[in-house]
Amino acid sequence: MNLFNVENKVILITGGGGVLGGQMAEYLLENNATVVILDYKAEIVYSAIERLKVISNNVVGFVCNVLDETSLNEVCSKIVEQLGKIDVLINAAGGNMPGATIGEHQNIFDVKIDDFKKVVDLNLFGSILPSLVFGKEMTKNKEGIIINISSMTAQSAITRVVGYSASKAAIDNYTKWLAVELASKFGDGMRVNAIAPGFFIGNQNRDLLINKDGSYTNRGNTIIENTPMKRFGEANELNGSIHFLCSEASKFVTGIVIPIDGGFSAFSGV
Repeated sequence: MNLFNVENKVILITGGGGVLGGQMAEYLLENNATVVILDYKAEIVYSAIERLKVISNNVVGFVCNVLDETSLNEVCSKIVEQLGKIDVLINAAGGNMPGATIGEHQNIFDVKIDDFKKVVDLNLFGSILPSLVFGKEMTKNKEGIIINISSMTAQSAITRVVGYSASKAAIDNYTKWLAVELASKFGDGMRVNAIAPGFFIGNQNRDLLINKDGSYTNRGNTIIENTPMKRFGEANELNGSIHFLCSEASKFVTGIVIPIDGGFSAFSGV
C-alpha cells in the first residue's frame, strides 16, 4: 500500500490562483489528485485552469468569496454535484495590506484599524468560513482533511506585520481547536493541520525583502542572518508537507502546525 497515494482525492484550494496555492495545485495534479481551484475573480480562476490543464484535465475551478457564506454554500453544492465528494480543503487564501503593516519610519499608533480588520477577516475568517462549510460536507462521510496556512509571524514577534501576525497566530489556535472538535465529535477520519511557511518571496512581501536592484533590504538581510539555511524558501518546498498531510501517511496526525522555514524557528540568533 502506498501511504502517500492521493490519486482520485478531490482537493479544494482556496486562493488557488495565487503563487503558493498555484504551486500546490500543480504538484497535486502531477500526483493524480483532482484539484478544485477557488478564487474570488473569474479571470484569476480561468487563467489558473488554463495553465493547469497543461498538466492534467483533472482540474476544475469556481469563483468563490471565502468571506461570503452564501457563496461558499453555493460552490460546495456545485462541487459535490459535479465530483461527488470533498476529501481535502487547503485554505491558501490570505494576504496583507499596507495599512496593517508598520512602515519603516512608523510605529504601532500609525496602523490603520480598518485595514487591520480586513487582514484579520481575510486570513482568519477566510479560513474559518470555508472550514465550516466544506468541513460540514466532509462530516457526512466522517472523513476529510483541512489544511490551514499559518506563518512564522504567528510564533514570535516579527516586526512591522502586526495585522498579519495577529491573524496567523489565531490560525494556529483555531487549527488545534478545530482538530480536537472534529475528531472528538465526528471520528478519527476528520483531521485538521497547518503548515507554517518561513520567508518566501511573493508579490505581497517583495518590496519589504528585496530592493529594486535585486539586493536584500535591511529586513531581508536580518531574516537571512536568522535562517540557518541562509536563503529564502521556494514555493515548491511546501509541497512535501502538503502531500504528507493530504495522504494516509498522516492518518494519526491532527492538530499540528509544521514549520517549513529553513530552521528560522529553531534558531536563537546566537
